Amino acid sequence: MKEITAVVLGGGEGKRLFPLTKWRSKPAVPLAGKYRLIDVPVSNCINSNISRIYVLTMFQSASLNAHISSTYRFDHFSSGFVSILAAEQTSQGGSWYRGTADAVRQAWPHINSLPTPYVLILSGDHLYRMNYVDFKRTHMASGAAASIAVKPVSRDEAAGLGILRVNAEGRVVAFVEKPTREDVLEGLRTDTTQCGLSRDEAQFRPYLANMGVYLFDSLFLQEVLGRDNEQTDFGRHIIPRAISEVRVQAHCFKGYWADIGTVGNFYDCNMDLVHALPRFNLFDPGMPIYTHPRFLPGAKVNRASIEGAILCEGTIVEGAVVRDSILGVRARVRPAAIIENSLIMGADYYQSGDSLEPRVGIGEGAHIRRAIVDKNASVGRGAQLVNREFARSYDDPDGRFYVRDGVIVVVKGGVIPDGFVF
Repeated sequence: MKEITAVVLGGGEGKRLFPLTKWRSKPAVPLAGKYRLIDVPVSNCINSNISRIYVLTMFQSASLNAHISSTYRFDHFSSGFVSILAAEQTSQGGSWYRGTADAVRQAWPHINSLPTPYVLILSGDHLYRMNYVDFKRTHMASGAAASIAVKPVSRDEAAGLGILRVNAEGRVVAFVEKPTREDVLEGLRTDTTQCGLSRDEAQFRPYLANMGVYLFDSLFLQEVLGRDNEQTDFGRHIIPRAISEVRVQAHCFKGYWADIGTVGNFYDCNMDLVHALPRFNLFDPGMPIYTHPRFLPGAKVNRASIEGAILCEGTIVEGAVVRDSILGVRARVRPAAIIENSLIMGADYYQSGDSLEPRVGIGEGAHIRRAIVDKNASVGRGAQLVNREFARSYDDPDGRFYVRDGVIVVVKGGVIPDGFVF
């Protein structure tokens, strides 16, 4: 696996995740109370013994830079690193990244400064656990110049993803980005039993979706990126062209995978984690998710009712009710508050006393339901964030909170006043 250099694409503006991306880049968005999205692909690499990792960024990358520099430090006897590559101006030119392939093209002089035979391209906003050793094995056995990790999906899911068709040997023979026409979809049907599905499962999930995980021979990637600067995206340009010229192999992935591209998807993925048997298992000692180490006490619960919840380190809950929710690092929930089906991201610091206003955390008697409360936010005493009108989308005139996909999102550092009702 030392023959592989990994490149994590994290440069997008993340508009669909707004307001979670109002003050940070998409890979820096907190996940599950204590992690960040970037921790997922980086941890997959480390668990697969890939230790040369570049993260390509462009928008609002300060917090991401700080997280990576303080988290991923390899020892002096390792050649491994996790390095940020931001969009830059050079003597050869340079501009904002225009797409996924353009980002790799512009960063190629750095990526290839210590050449390796293979380059692994990853997305920074997906939730999954994969051992890339198996991916490399598929790639080498097939003799392909490029390989794509794929996931069987249903008809309803297919329209929002890149869908490909393979032959009996797993070679990709067709690829369409987000197909919607019925005749096109019909032509992309694949016998997904070759991915290990039963006949019944294959009938329900007859399409293979691009997971945004690519393994390239380095020389081929360098050659194809150097041909045409207008070929800016892997899904729309590079992969379709490669299919017509060289062997592109599909690698079937059988585990859980989710695209965290929207507020609704992000919320659903987090809420699934509090289930008794979540689809993504955080408690996997063989392939852990790494993150910034914190020297904090365990969660403290005083006369509270907790049911179906994740409480991260440093959390304090006093006389409150918490159901089917996640309380992030240093979250503070005060007496008589009710939190239901919500993600409270917590805080970057402890306040020195309760006399300070606004008080970071959830105030006395507050009621929060189906919401995301971003870091360092304050929800006042008796405030109700329950979406009484069941709005699907809403922008608070004062910019304190938004509603996206029916989920209330209090912005980072936002202040909801005492008694406020929505």
